[in-house]
Amino acid sequence: MKVAALQMVSGTHLDDNLAAARALLEQAAREGAELAVLPEYFCIMGRKDTDKLALQESPGEGPIQDFLARAARELGLWVVGGTLPLRGNDPVRVRNTTLAFNPEGACVARYDKIHLFHFDNGQDQFHESRVIEPGDEVVQFELRSREGELWHVGLSVCYDLRFPELYRAHAHAGADLLLVPSAFTHTTGKAHWEVLLRARAIENLAYVLAPAQGGVHENGRRTWGHSMLVDPWGEIAALHAEGAGIALGTLARARLREVRSQLPALGHRVL
Repeated sequence: MKVAALQMVSGTHLDDNLAAARALLEQAAREGAELAVLPEYFCIMGRKDTDKLALQESPGEGPIQDFLARAARELGLWVVGGTLPLRGNDPVRVRNTTLAFNPEGACVARYDKIHLFHFDNGQDQFHESRVIEPGDEVVQFELRSREGELWHVGLSVCYDLRFPELYRAHAHAGADLLLVPSAFTHTTGKAHWEVLLRARAIENLAYVLAPAQGGVHENGRRTWGHSMLVDPWGEIAALHAEGAGIALGTLARARLREVRSQLPALGHRVL
């Protein structure tokens, strides 16, 4: 099954970002992808963290969710909408939410980002919990390919990548594919992005598909990019380094079985 990690350099205007996302989704469909995953904050990279509050939607309604459902239906794709702001329980914060849509345009899974980014090196400062309310639930969904293969897909977002216990929970629940839509900073991405993605794949003997923001944004922020597909042995199967574009690769059930039979580490867990 072909899958696509869609890399964006999202700006401050919703309509422009949705148009850019649609173009990438159409490209993924033309190139044969069955699953296309957008990056974190695909719909907006605001000038201020609070800008996303103005775009917040209630679950099941709103222009961003309508866009994702329509794209999935019209293009015949499984579409995972990186993240978008959904209303939560706190009136001054939102959930940073991933939604998965099947090719009929129905939403089949929702994951609210659990771990919230906090980084301060004296120059770059990020404190997501000021405007984002964390989730608390591990979420997977089932995807059946056009050839009839069933894939168990585990959801995560960006900073979650640093917390291996989340991915171990996915592995314990049978995940074959782990999604990591992200907006890694250039500083942290250069240092840790690839090694963490490959580690999560190796530890859990699973494919990892990680679409990212990748470039210099209108707000002056620079993101690392390097969207990629990593196979269960930790090898990079597809990569798009910088700027908008697609990392397109193939999931192979035979490869998954081969790696897991040669090194059945998941069955050797003790703790």
